[in-house]
Amino acid sequence: MVTPVPVSLAVPHELAPDETEDKATPGPQVTILDNVPHLSSLILGTGTFSNQYNSNDHLSSFGPIRLVRLALRYGIKAFDTSIYYGPSEVVLGNALQSIKDEFPRESYQLMTKCGRFGTDTLDYSPAAIRNSVTQSLQRLQTEYLDTVYLHDVEFVCTPVQAKQTGNHSLALTEEKGAYGLDEGQEGKIHGEGDQKVLDGYAELRKMKGEGLIKNIGITGYPVATLLRLALLILHNPPYEPVDIILSYSHLSLQNSTFAEFAPHFRQRAQVKQLVAASPFSMGLLTPSIPSWHPSPKELQEAARKARNGYGEGFIDVALAYAIRRCGTGDLNVPLVVGISTSAEMHHCIRVWRNAEQDLKEDERKKEEKVLETFKEAGYLDWSWASP
Repeated sequence: MVTPVPVSLAVPHELAPDETEDKATPGPQVTILDNVPHLSSLILGTGTFSNQYNSNDHLSSFGPIRLVRLALRYGIKAFDTSIYYGPSEVVLGNALQSIKDEFPRESYQLMTKCGRFGTDTLDYSPAAIRNSVTQSLQRLQTEYLDTVYLHDVEFVCTPVQAKQTGNHSLALTEEKGAYGLDEGQEGKIHGEGDQKVLDGYAELRKMKGEGLIKNIGITGYPVATLLRLALLILHNPPYEPVDIILSYSHLSLQNSTFAEFAPHFRQRAQVKQLVAASPFSMGLLTPSIPSWHPSPKELQEAARKARNGYGEGFIDVALAYAIRRCGTGDLNVPLVVGISTSAEMHHCIRVWRNAEQDLKEDERKKEEKVLETFKEAGYLDWSWASP
């Protein structure tokens, strides 16, 4: 099964306008990380190329093409998408084809996901995984994919951790057994769901061997579950580590526990590359929290309280914090940021350039005030249940 593209969606094929607003402003380019696979420190998230965020009129316009071109002109060399995001792959693939003379295929990386096709539709069977990746290759108009993840693994794997909500850094303490993370248990298959994850990953490994994919990995929300599954894959035949893991909403002003887990992913699970996503925590850290947001009302109220006095500027505080945390010390992970328009891209780059400088005293105080608000409410580094 493949998420259908709206019949009314017609993407443009002619050259997009190239005006002043389509040029990168003077200043530093987005940096390329020195660890394999040499991702840019910012990755353009194109879940925005869907009807959850934008209308068909916008998706059918030159807007996405101009955005993708501008991102590349700023030095953003990777794009995150999924077959689950409706027309996202089609819109992104068309945009990249439109600018291939300026930016050939080898100048950027395509990162997509497979196995999730709808809100309640997940299928990790080898046939479904292969079909999903094949469809992604066609929709993105490419002969290979740089990264393919199993999408939202917590919805498929066997539930193990006893505690679904709270601060899951406990999984790194003497309570790790409650998360299935005891030493000597790394290769334990806890049930049918775990086997489905292994089978789906094995099919991705086959496609990697066929040259269709360069890197394979997993994504999800609960970081302890991601660590358990990374260990499960490593400790089952052929005993190879996961290439890449994407964690979302766990390197933000509200919850930054991904940073605590990072050394364990790298050392214990031998994961080669980590990626962080959703610096706004799926809209929790924005002026208008989506009605579908999975967090409890008390956490949403704490987020509203944290925003008081900042207005639209709160988004800048949240984004700058995530950018700094991603580039701090040994963490050094790329950040996926979802953007809809060229104007938003220019703004994101301004925030990134500022965040790359030394933290100013007034900025530090703003961040500390927000962190303290979440701490007082009991929701700092707190994870909601998923699924």
